[in-house]
Amino acid sequence: MKNKISSIILLSGTTLAMQAQEKPNVIVFLVDDMGLMDTQVPFMSDRKGNPVRYPLNNWYHTPNMERLANRGIRFSTFYAQSVSSPTRTSLMTGQNATRHHVTNWINSETNNKTPHGPSDWNWKGLTSNDVTLPRVLQQAGYHTIHVGKAHFGSMGSEGENPQNIGFDVNIAGSSIGEPGSYYGESGYGFLKGNRQRAVPGLEKYHGTNVFLSDALTMEANAEITKAVEDKKPFFLYMAHYAVHAPFEPDPRFLSNYSSSDKPANANYFATLIEGMDKSLGDIMDKLEDLGIAENTLIIFLGDNGSDAPLGDEKGHFSSAPLRGKKGTEYEGGTRVPCIVSWAKPNPKNNFQKSFPVKQNAIQQQIGTVLDIYPTILSLTGIKDTGNHPVDGFDLKIQIAGKTNKNRKNSFLMHFPHAHRGNYFTSYRNGDWKLIYWYQPETPAKPTYELYNLATDPFENYDLSDRLKDILSHMIKQMAIQLEHEGALYPEDASGNILKPIIP
Repeated sequence: MKNKISSIILLSGTTLAMQAQEKPNVIVFLVDDMGLMDTQVPFMSDRKGNPVRYPLNNWYHTPNMERLANRGIRFSTFYAQSVSSPTRTSLMTGQNATRHHVTNWINSETNNKTPHGPSDWNWKGLTSNDVTLPRVLQQAGYHTIHVGKAHFGSMGSEGENPQNIGFDVNIAGSSIGEPGSYYGESGYGFLKGNRQRAVPGLEKYHGTNVFLSDALTMEANAEITKAVEDKKPFFLYMAHYAVHAPFEPDPRFLSNYSSSDKPANANYFATLIEGMDKSLGDIMDKLEDLGIAENTLIIFLGDNGSDAPLGDEKGHFSSAPLRGKKGTEYEGGTRVPCIVSWAKPNPKNNFQKSFPVKQNAIQQQIGTVLDIYPTILSLTGIKDTGNHPVDGFDLKIQIAGKTNKNRKNSFLMHFPHAHRGNYFTSYRNGDWKLIYWYQPETPAKPTYELYNLATDPFENYDLSDRLKDILSHMIKQMAIQLEHEGALYPEDASGNILKPIIP
């Protein structure tokens, strides 16, 4: 009886603590280089909104992603920039890369503009003067926590240190875009191997067998506990280095892929996925242990298309059947997983009443990484200052499982650099998608492709030669948005700026 009474008292205390909390907690759980198919959770759907499984969904093991998806809503069509730094800057600002001008991945040491890239692109990244999501939340009384990969600015820049852009705490974040190593035995790159890309700030794990994803998770859970003890709402930006190369296997999960017919590196990549998934589950468990799961919204997403070492001679890569992968102009380069869920659904919870999330649902209407900023401000009740242009839309209506009739169902991804895809803008508007290549070597002869994603979601049938009127209209609309957002353009060999040419 005594134990039962104690349990009742403890439960009552937890309930009162949850009711007393004035603002919800927010976790953005960002995975590096994770594409739409790198999970057992099917994100793509048929026209009626039913999930459709593809072969890769049957290979990966991500039970905690499934746990989260069952509790919330996932997007079948969610877009990010095609490489890391532009997405991360867009997430922090709510602005498209065309506006904030971080249009390529940031190289720590040098200007990565590539041969014909714009001379004045923002390769030094975010500054202490920029309006950012963590700073706005910090000023509203949130404890802001950064854990993992930053990649907000080059070495020696203000953006190199997340604390300069509004985070109270920075764990393991710097200018680097990939880890020197995932192994504690190597000090995550410090003790041997790639010291130039070594993960900072985790010295207590050096020489141990603690895998990087696990070390970051333990540090995140410790910071969550501190915030609860201090009775402050928190914003956790949990930005895993996984699943970026190097593809070092997580030994905890390697046996799950011992019978695989895939290349060794692909199996190693799958272990990184599973380790990331365990991290998600560990954090969800911690929230429940602390009695704050009902008050905590989790936004799970990838930062660009997949880079899994998979592919075939027909050009089907790690996002198959979607075309392309990280760094490309096709759907596999820019469509990413996104799940939004309360960590523990409870329709009686006041936060959940004011910000409902439909459970075990798929949202087919478009969402983008630009939407995270305004959505979190909506969730937390923080008013926009009005002097910071935001290109994204509040996802509140869509997260509730409805259609937002006031949002633009479009996404413009501008990449005026050379990578896997060179000097291009991809522009989706409704069912139509345009890909425009600027061709700096022959600037008077740009090239383009046009697809109808409603009938051809895998971009197999280029309609640009057959539908000239639609092509011209799409290029014109693309050009208007580029100008409106202040885009920078590729340059030819003489330094002339290459803007879109409308046929």
